[in-house]
Amino acid sequence: MSNNKYNTVVVGGGIAGLTSAVYLARSGQKVLLIEKNKECGGLVNTFSRNGFRFEAGVRALENAGIIFPMLEDLGIEMEVIKSKVSLGVADEIIHIEDLSSLEDYQKLLIKLYPESENEINGVLKVVRKIMKYMDVLYGVENPAFKNLKKDKRYIFKQLLPWLPKFIFTVGKINRMNMPVENYLETIVKNESLRDIIAQHFFKNTPTFFALSYFSLYLDYFYPKGGVGTLAELLNKKFIELGGEVKTETTVVQVDAKNCFVTDKNDVSYSYQNLLWAADLKTFYRSTSTENLLPEIRAEFEKKKGEILKSRGTDSVFSLYLQVDEPLESFGKISNGHFFYTPSLKGLGKIHRAELTHLLNNWQNTTRKQVLEWLDRYTEFNTFEISIPGLKDPGMVPEGKSGVIISLLAEYELFEKIKADGWYNEFKTEFEERIINIIGNSVYPFLKDKVIDRFSFTPVGIKERIGSSEGAIVGWSFEKPIPVVHKMQYSDKSTLTPIPNIYQAGQWAFSPAGVPMCILTGKLAVDKILKKKK
Repeated sequence: MSNNKYNTVVVGGGIAGLTSAVYLARSGQKVLLIEKNKECGGLVNTFSRNGFRFEAGVRALENAGIIFPMLEDLGIEMEVIKSKVSLGVADEIIHIEDLSSLEDYQKLLIKLYPESENEINGVLKVVRKIMKYMDVLYGVENPAFKNLKKDKRYIFKQLLPWLPKFIFTVGKINRMNMPVENYLETIVKNESLRDIIAQHFFKNTPTFFALSYFSLYLDYFYPKGGVGTLAELLNKKFIELGGEVKTETTVVQVDAKNCFVTDKNDVSYSYQNLLWAADLKTFYRSTSTENLLPEIRAEFEKKKGEILKSRGTDSVFSLYLQVDEPLESFGKISNGHFFYTPSLKGLGKIHRAELTHLLNNWQNTTRKQVLEWLDRYTEFNTFEISIPGLKDPGMVPEGKSGVIISLLAEYELFEKIKADGWYNEFKTEFEERIINIIGNSVYPFLKDKVIDRFSFTPVGIKERIGSSEGAIVGWSFEKPIPVVHKMQYSDKSTLTPIPNIYQAGQWAFSPAGVPMCILTGKLAVDKILKKKK
């Protein structure tokens, strides 16, 4: 074992790990950040290919009262651009500008499903109510990033008046935990309409989280240079503060008794505190609790069982296109962030019962059956389309456009296909169907203008960022969630059964977008520093 001794070792250089590392270094700690990839950022990452810049993970960010306060607190300047959203179904497209756009969405749905007007009005009434809850939830800059000892004005003018509203609102939110599909069944009879409203959410997404999407659309912003700029700036600040980063380094063992982690090259690093900001299944598989107190070992084994039998949320399939067409052609049709459903029919049972049947009877399933299922899955799905150049023209070569087209995808399907030896063929089939569907509908010029293309699959996400089941926001909503998932208990999400080991990120709280990853990273640091005092 080498003599690499640190106050805190942070494992995982995604946005949670970077946040934790920066704040620990700012406090004067000797900190090591270990990341398995060449670059930090995880799903908050921008990369270049042939002069085109693309997002590897999230397509835009929302502040949620967290990101901007964090940047201000750390003295980081980041130029941002409003990331405007468009919504489209078949030939109807609206551009979301402000709260009044909710009426445009309502009219769009009524025009497409006139027989369901009363039900649509009922759904939109709920969406408006949830938007008011969201206004409360993110109504102040998060206190975790404020100096409460010095900023008395913030405490008395903002925080104290907000707290009772927050507590009241959280109670209402917790009563909306029913899966959105089940909730919509109680108020919308038309299955196709239910699908159009909800099919781009993860399976069994809680109603509040799902129907808050309109608030998120209004909050979206885009860092100049791409979403990965946020991770790059945090990484730069960490190094400025004296932090040490080891990339392309995978931790394979945690010795909880002797307080060191060992990487794949058999190099060990000693810690006083360990902050795990990576995949939790990997943590529980690789941690030795030998010679710890019996009660700690028992609690660890209990939690390990819960974690390992759980699974991640749905993953995504993302198609990347380099297109010989100017940005103006796309900008006439949609904004740079676009949720589009080509068909009024909706997925129905295609992505649930039909897919489950295929997977459960895999030995008797032919390639032809899988591809026939894929035809239906792509035809009736909802696509998230991102055109980085419409947000920041510097993201593409002059006169060209980069396009990212994503849709939810099941990790197990890709895993089985890879095991059967036709993974690359299936990727190609998937890509071609998406290009045909989008090219035959909303962007008719697309098919003949594609210069180059490539795609990321759920299996690829797992391999790149080490995310179990290729999940992108944490744990599946279809099974009991093995971590904290109520806002008022988020502080506890950072604790593990081992007193000097903490956790943060998308696996520590569910569901976890970028703001929640940042918040858990900061809350974990607060625990470490408080214990030190």
